[in-house]
Amino acid sequence: MFQGMDYVYEVYKEQSFSKAAKNLYISQPSLSAAVKKAEQKIGFPIFDRSSNPIRLTELGKEYIHAIEAIMDVENGFQNYVQDMQDMRNGSVSIGGTNFYASYVLPPLISRFTEKYPHIRVNLIEAYTTKLADMLFSGALDLLIDNKAMDPAVFGKRFFCEDHLLLVVPSHFASNLAVRNYALTALDIRESRHLNSRIPPIPLEVFQKDPFLLLKSGNDTRIRADKICHHARFVPDIRFELEQQITAYNLSRCGIGISFCGDTLICHVPEDKNLLYYKLDNRDAIRDVNFYFKKNRYMTKIITEFLDLV
Repeated sequence: MFQGMDYVYEVYKEQSFSKAAKNLYISQPSLSAAVKKAEQKIGFPIFDRSSNPIRLTELGKEYIHAIEAIMDVENGFQNYVQDMQDMRNGSVSIGGTNFYASYVLPPLISRFTEKYPHIRVNLIEAYTTKLADMLFSGALDLLIDNKAMDPAVFGKRFFCEDHLLLVVPSHFASNLAVRNYALTALDIRESRHLNSRIPPIPLEVFQKDPFLLLKSGNDTRIRADKICHHARFVPDIRFELEQQITAYNLSRCGIGISFCGDTLICHVPEDKNLLYYKLDNRDAIRDVNFYFKKNRYMTKIITEFLDLV
């Protein structure tokens, strides 16, 4: 029943017979015939060919879930055999958003490859939603992120605690009213913002200033909305952005106020045109974790990377 599943899965991934055929180095008629044969074996269509791009039928969705389960088993055995070769070769795929891929992962990967020079590390940079889909499908082994993921599906290994701070251009006049609350990048690097004697900012002081928030659904945006709601004001949003690092860089240019984690602030170059403020809200604290898919074979390569981290 699952003969030709590689052909079916490639069509599913590409949502196109022509693109899938090109990837598989076969003709499109041959690919169409192989998929048709699989559909005849099942007795139902896998793809709805009337839509553009093509979509899965309801039965097709279940067929793909079954294929992914089979692939997990095959990959698990292959990884077991690979482990038997005692780390002499193999690979690990790690995903992260722009910030994590640019600043956090490179030194970790460098340490790992120095210890295991024959292991190939694949670094994937994308948005969290796409990375989570890749982790679920098995295209990724590990994902580092500050967003809480479904514990029924994904396991995690704690990396660090991230504290959201208010990042304000130093030329904003509102800073004058709260100059005693202001922190520098050096203060953040030396963890002075974690000292209980450092007072949190009364956020409403900045309610008339422009804000740079991430788009709806992003973990940082969800927390920022809650923090502003707790301070009883609706921020004047100048831009809605995809990445935390983009908001930070726009704040550096004096365009608006952003919410950024101390993990980011400690990794990017110091900027004297910014001031930082501590936030008094439980939503300002979150964990950064490495996530992996549960019920999937954990290779020695993956466990060695996590242990090194």
